[in-house]
Amino acid sequence: MAQKINLLLNKRQVFLLGFLLITSLFVGCTSSIIDSNVEIADRRWTYRNHISTPFEIKDNTKAYNIYFKLRHTADYKYANIFILAHFKDGKKMETKRYQYKLAKNDGEWLGSGSGNLFSYTLPLLTNHRFPHNGKFEIEIEQNMRDNPLLEVSDVGILVNAAE
Repeated sequence: MAQKINLLLNKRQVFLLGFLLITSLFVGCTSSIIDSNVEIADRRWTYRNHISTPFEIKDNTKAYNIYFKLRHTADYKYANIFILAHFKDGKKMETKRYQYKLAKNDGEWLGSGSGNLFSYTLPLLTNHRFPHNGKFEIEIEQNMRDNPLLEVSDVGILVNAAE
């Protein structure tokens, strides 16, 4: 009887150890430093509504990819979007202007769709090396002629380690 109890305990321990190992593998696979999404109130993105995303880099010897994330409805009236990205490291700020194509010439959206909503993950910087470890911030503002820019649902930033 004691052997059966010990055998059961050993099986439970092996199962628990295996479960923890598999779980840690999946958790260890995420290389995202930050993955943010900010909802745009009433789907009306104004010039003053800058989307700010702070994050921390702990290993500046690695290269990182930085993406602009966008979601809009099917009623968005343009085939592109212009944004300004402000890269801040606490000491200085660098601003870059980006244009992204969101639709084909025939009007078909390029993003992945779910009902009336279309999502994009668009590159800002690839294989970027940060100058030092520490706190950084990326601020995104819309740079279109319309103010507010209608039918933009969410805006965000994704920073992950480059493979």
